[in-house]
Amino acid sequence: MIPEGNLQSNIDRFTGFEHVYDRFRPTAPRPVIDILTTYLGRSPSLVVDVGCGTGLSTFVWRGSAARVVGVEPNADMIGQARAKLAALDGAGSISFVQGYSNKLELESESADIVTCSQSFHWMEPVSTLREVSRILRPGGIFAAYDCDWPPTIHWTVEQGYNKLIEKADAIVDRLADKRDKAVKRDKERHLQQLRDSGAFRYTKEIVFHNAEQGDAERYVGLALSQGGVQTALKLGTNELDAEIAAFREAAERFFAGRTLELLFGYRMRLGVK
Repeated sequence: MIPEGNLQSNIDRFTGFEHVYDRFRPTAPRPVIDILTTYLGRSPSLVVDVGCGTGLSTFVWRGSAARVVGVEPNADMIGQARAKLAALDGAGSISFVQGYSNKLELESESADIVTCSQSFHWMEPVSTLREVSRILRPGGIFAAYDCDWPPTIHWTVEQGYNKLIEKADAIVDRLADKRDKAVKRDKERHLQQLRDSGAFRYTKEIVFHNAEQGDAERYVGLALSQGGVQTALKLGTNELDAEIAAFREAAERFFAGRTLELLFGYRMRLGVK
């Protein structure tokens, strides 16, 4: 049974496209590890990555923490993470647990760092932060971090990306049953939610960026990995086909067979217990 405060629609939003998600989405950047380890003041003994998806924000801690636990409610996403783990030698410090942000199967005051990468806005914040506070040791760090969409490359391609997302959202708003719609909370509220929880002695927002390489296929794939686009496609309509084709054509025209630098802007909301 799903613990109170969790929505099945939010979990189901990420069903069925774990391979697309894992192939095209950015991995968590190195500054995440550097910032959080510096704030902690030492190498963490346990990092808990909540809402870990396919492990893109979990595996990066390999070698930087004694133990890492990824927690994810969606069966397809965590299945992909576990498949990757099984194929990786020397990753015994990493494990994945199917679970929920407000009911973590971990001992109280056991974690040094808890992270939510691209995921906190899908969680009920009050009960989640209460549970995070429970498992964090005194002086432990919580960080919810997200990248801005789309990554910076050129306004013409970014405009095509935005048009595709807007069209997908309009289709979902019109055709999806309201009971089946996911509830996405405002990321701009994250910092205030940390403060309102009363769980942290210090809170801060940190902004940084990270560069990754990408070609036209990667840029289009990033758009196709978005839950709104996937939800629209699952509805069985072909209304999005023309927008996808136009976006793909624009991306291929701009990249012209090149692999270029994609600049991802990140916003981290951090709390020290």
